[in-house]
Amino acid sequence: MPRPQSNRVVHEPPIFTDFKPVGIRGPSLEKVELSLDEFEAFRLADNLNMSHAEAAEEMEISRPTFSRLIDQARQKVAGFIIQGKMLTINGGNIHFRTNTLHCQSCGHMFKTPIEKTISECPACQSGNL
Repeated sequence: MPRPQSNRVVHEPPIFTDFKPVGIRGPSLEKVELSLDEFEAFRLADNLNMSHAEAAEEMEISRPTFSRLIDQARQKVAGFIIQGKMLTINGGNIHFRTNTLHCQSCGHMFKTPIEKTISECPACQSGNL
């Protein structure tokens, strides 16, 4: 019986979670789902250019686990680009370090530590978050 999967640390949720080729209706596309931990592995390795060891430490997982995640993420992103699939980012056994909030009144977006409760927008003091 496999060992239960532990939570992976993801810095923050992605701002955008759905991507598709322009000019094609979403329902007609084959979908590929990128988990949040695969997204984080992709972000750390390919966007921030971290080594596998550094990125694994950031996500609080082993280096071999990180290598498996980045391989899966790259394969899915390649399928999205080359085969014209719809990409959705969600799911996974994760916890966030920060959160991104959006004010519905003024449109301001801001980041906050996940454990901090925010009740109003720092830009316009609206409670419509």
